[in-house]
Amino acid sequence: MSARFIAAATAAIITTGLLAAPASASQRVRLLGETVVPNALTFQDTTVGGLSGIDRDPKTGEYVLISDDRSALQPARFYTARIDVGANGLGVEFTGTHPFLRKDGTTYPAGAVDPEEIRVDPWTGRYTWSQEGGVAPFSLDPSIQNVTRDGKFAGELPLPNNLHVTPTTGPKPNDVLEGLTYAAAGTLVVSSVEAPLKQDGASPTVTSGALSRITVQTRTGHVVAQYAYPLEPVFASPVPATAPPGNNGISALVAADPLDPTRYLVVERAFVTGVGNKIRIYEASTVGASNVYDQDLGTAKPMSKKLLVDLADVGLSRLDNIEGITWGPRLSGGERSLILISDNNFSAAQVTQIVALAVR
Repeated sequence: MSARFIAAATAAIITTGLLAAPASASQRVRLLGETVVPNALTFQDTTVGGLSGIDRDPKTGEYVLISDDRSALQPARFYTARIDVGANGLGVEFTGTHPFLRKDGTTYPAGAVDPEEIRVDPWTGRYTWSQEGGVAPFSLDPSIQNVTRDGKFAGELPLPNNLHVTPTTGPKPNDVLEGLTYAAAGTLVVSSVEAPLKQDGASPTVTSGALSRITVQTRTGHVVAQYAYPLEPVFASPVPATAPPGNNGISALVAADPLDPTRYLVVERAFVTGVGNKIRIYEASTVGASNVYDQDLGTAKPMSKKLLVDLADVGLSRLDNIEGITWGPRLSGGERSLILISDNNFSAAQVTQIVALAVR
């Protein structure tokens, strides 16, 4: 699809044509539109890219987006934006950006943080964000923090014991806190690790899936439960066959209903060299699943799940590295809009793609 970019001193607007063909009566998800943010776009003296999380503020209708810049280009930061889905296109207008500040009020130095996901706290309107920990070497623990709307540190959620990094247990490098959401009307904070913990075994392969973990905590950090989430096998072998094997893991999750503490939409993001990405969104439930907090997963009953949509089936112009998901406004016909965003890894070979879906 064609895109039109308009830049002003305090805003950047991206517009592209839509709409997809009407869905059949049997389809639950249809494409509303997509747009691509220009590569290396400069906004308020920062490089827009690495957008790995998105959430909508229900009070203002604006969105907050997190960049996974590890303070390599500019200090680790987030953006605010307006996203409009209408008959004339999918419009995106960046309205602001702020760095994340540490307890002492300073920005993060390079390599000390790896931002991944951000949510609007439904009680306070502040932002809650997750990060994967130190990157070189991988020795710093991940974290879930709260900040004010201008990025000032406002507290940290204690993590479960098994999410702390040790030489033999805890998260694997770059496979940590990718997913984060509020549930049960904001009383619960739910997070997910991308792939199995060290003690939980190997990551998915082309012949076998694996079990990741989804953690449910109260707002003060008490662990209510931890559940095993079943990841699909990797969908293809690499090309050439001598290339590194592909991967599949949880890149994002969001509560399926803001009041229901048991149902979540889970994004499984897979990549295979020479083949590309495969992005599937599942509706998963904790009902009947075992609480595996601080337990081995060998005898666990995992969460149940069913496929909501494979993004290869909705008619996108291309499929990239989707890492963020949030509910948008309800549409006039009663459907709910679902907004997705891709992380371009600050690479010219990838794109920052914003996708709008309609869900019955």
